[in-house]
Amino acid sequence: MKLANIGIAMLGDERKSVMERLKDACMERLNRLAEIIRKQVRYRDGSSPEVITSPKIISSIKDSKEVGEYFVENKVKILIIQYYIWDYPYLVWPLVNIVGKDKPILNVSNNEGEYPGNVGLLATDGALRQSGLRTHRIIGDIEDPRIQEEIVRWVKAAEAYVSLRGQVYGMYGGHSMGMETGFFHLVPVQRTLGITVYQIDQLLLEKEMEKVDENEVEKGFKWLSEMLGDRIKYDGKMLTPEKLKAQIRLYLAMKKINEEYGFDFCGIKGQREFTEHVVITDVAEMLMNDPYDWNGPKEPFVCATEADSLGAITMQILKYIGGGMPVLFADVRLYVPEKDIWIFANSGNHPSWYAALSDDPKENFRKVTLHPAIEMYFPAGGASVEFDAAPCEMTFARLGLYGDKLYMVIVRGKSIDLPEVEREKLRQQTNPTWPHMYVKLDASYEEFINVFPANHIHGIPGDHVKSLVYFCEIAGIKPIVLGKAAKEISKPLWEMVE
Repeated sequence: MKLANIGIAMLGDERKSVMERLKDACMERLNRLAEIIRKQVRYRDGSSPEVITSPKIISSIKDSKEVGEYFVENKVKILIIQYYIWDYPYLVWPLVNIVGKDKPILNVSNNEGEYPGNVGLLATDGALRQSGLRTHRIIGDIEDPRIQEEIVRWVKAAEAYVSLRGQVYGMYGGHSMGMETGFFHLVPVQRTLGITVYQIDQLLLEKEMEKVDENEVEKGFKWLSEMLGDRIKYDGKMLTPEKLKAQIRLYLAMKKINEEYGFDFCGIKGQREFTEHVVITDVAEMLMNDPYDWNGPKEPFVCATEADSLGAITMQILKYIGGGMPVLFADVRLYVPEKDIWIFANSGNHPSWYAALSDDPKENFRKVTLHPAIEMYFPAGGASVEFDAAPCEMTFARLGLYGDKLYMVIVRGKSIDLPEVEREKLRQQTNPTWPHMYVKLDASYEEFINVFPANHIHGIPGDHVKSLVYFCEIAGIKPIVLGKAAKEISKPLWEMVE
């Protein structure tokens, strides 16, 4: 994954007599923090951000300038300022102004009476915030697992924010069926996140499908056939071997164009041109979002169905927050009041990974069936992907716009298991040929439905609420946290003042 370099600096005391005694202890703690980040901030592909440590403790104007230049030379995009002893707060400014005020800044301090790093933090970060900078603070023993976890959450949020800046979203076709919540609103997205879009007509995909390597198509077809066997429900009309191969060609064509143009993530309109005249996009979308294909493990490549642009951006954020894991895309399909659960289902776009949450495709595909597309909606035919998502803790999110300002709704929940008889009954109420997740949200129906911004929702396994809130606060996006988790989130200073 594309990751940004992190710089860690420590401010010290201007008095030489103090620094001569304490500089070794300060450097020891600075290097220990770097070690914690290198070890614990790991992504699914094995990558981790490069951590650049300051070669000295900043105890003079000259030091501050030199460390700032050192970080610039080493392409530092995220700044962590650590405190262990009292420091001279004004020394932060040459460092911050040289590295850049636009960088995410985290202040980390001990909480000890003998060496008052937290006093230095409050004095120094107080100065940063006086100037209007949005900074974050974590105070405590860095050997405490809870403090380490909080640091990791912030780092992943900062990595998501910085890594997304400069990324390009490839949009195949326009927003589908007039869904305005999926439109790419250039000004707020560019201004807030630094992401732009390049729109390509779906005709290019169709033409590229004619050029793909047929040996690769056959390889993919054989792989799916061996994985699924008689769970590919050919009907001789809507789903045939040739139509499934066409879906594989679409995946290969999209993958090639993404690579040639340098897209970082994408969305495909599908309805109605492709679904009525070429083939439905479900299989291609699944394969793009999965962490594997017939050539082995790969990085999931975010692809939003119906070219839902704010959905795609939400998914890309979640991918980084979750360390590179596949991201769910679904319709908020049905609320079942007697069970207080939601059904999240959508034609395509659930990665097959969610069937068993395994990196082994065989484990997931055991639970997957390919059905003929519904002719009334998708006359071009092809396979619809169907399975029930495995149970797990989830964090769901979605970007929205109010006026010209971005906000994000964040809610914890659970993907739950139900008896097969109940699941079958619920599938019949929606669509039994699509993937389903049965969800218990940590929010009431009224709370959720009152603020949720769109018909599409996105999520990843685990509790990532705090990281998403950190991300929003760094980016200047309003986080709206639902349920019990809202009580665990403190309102930031700038909201209180503004």
